[in-house]
Amino acid sequence: MDYDVLLCNGLVIDPANSRNGRFHIGIREGIIQRVWEADDRMPLPTSKMVIDAKELIVTPGLIDLHVHIFTDYTPLGIQTDRIGVQQGVTTVVDAGSAGVESYPIFLEKSVTSSETEVLAWINISRLGLCGGLSELADLSQLAPVETAHLMKSDSRICGIKARMSASVVQENGSKPLYVAKQVARELEVPVMVHIGNAPPALHEVLELLEAGDVVTHAFHGKKGGIFTEEGSLLPEAERALKRGVIFDVGHGTSSFSFATMRRALECGIKPYTISTDIYRQNIDGPVHSLAMTMNKILALGVSLDEVVEMSTCNPARILRKDHEIGTLTEGTRADISLLRMKKGPLELTDSEQATLTTSSYLQPELTIKSGKVLKCV
Repeated sequence: MDYDVLLCNGLVIDPANSRNGRFHIGIREGIIQRVWEADDRMPLPTSKMVIDAKELIVTPGLIDLHVHIFTDYTPLGIQTDRIGVQQGVTTVVDAGSAGVESYPIFLEKSVTSSETEVLAWINISRLGLCGGLSELADLSQLAPVETAHLMKSDSRICGIKARMSASVVQENGSKPLYVAKQVARELEVPVMVHIGNAPPALHEVLELLEAGDVVTHAFHGKKGGIFTEEGSLLPEAERALKRGVIFDVGHGTSSFSFATMRRALECGIKPYTISTDIYRQNIDGPVHSLAMTMNKILALGVSLDEVVEMSTCNPARILRKDHEIGTLTEGTRADISLLRMKKGPLELTDSEQATLTTSSYLQPELTIKSGKVLKCV
């Protein structure tokens, strides 16, 4: 047999390689061996499994840059594969559920037994969310030295998470972010910053961020967001974007607004990445899945190619793993998502309970993880 798995005639959208068309993909030993244009005149090679993907959209494995999967020990954690390979997502990045002291338990509970690849933003607080959701209220719980040491020894940790909203930092303002940034600069890694209700004020947070840092929940509908009350872009937000600071969706229970996203698109601002901030309390709404969050950005007029880019190679670049994931390059791991574009009305809901009806939407059908074919639920 030439291949273990052969995908035939799929509509391949692979922004990392500027592919959009009908292609065959040959997989052997968990690796993409060959990608070539479909031609009905040419015989197909032999394969142990052949998947006719002519009705499907084939993309690099979807990457969710912001999830919470630390079960049992945190208030938010949801089972990894439920929001991973069962929903067409091959890689998830837990966003600060674990800190340096709770990280070993996190690996045991949420990483080692999962089909889905798990990476992490490590919380600058030593316990992460294991001690509750005000993890940055006590500065004595910050662990910069220990966090730096751990990050040097574990390549699954791709950056540092700091949640900058009043309920989290309480009287500490931006001080935890200063600490996180010091470690990030030392290690040359990005920081992911959760933004929400002030204090600290958003302009203060944005001024601390540098190229490659990620603002998650960038398009929330709360007071004090990226737009002023008059509807103009906050000057600090404009400067941050020019510096190369990244704006991520990070939908969450209360952090994505159709109105804010529409205003951003009118201003020429598109999210660099689409992520869910999915957890136990929002999987049944309003978030549901990464595919559903992608559908919301599609429904607002962003092209399918761009939406796939925001969910594959763009997050891979942030994670500095674009040579491994987020791509269908020959020789890379066979992480692939197969989705169907369903026709028919679907009502979409944002975090403000505003609704939008779309006439077509993506639905995950199959996930290929390291060459293993899995059905989506």
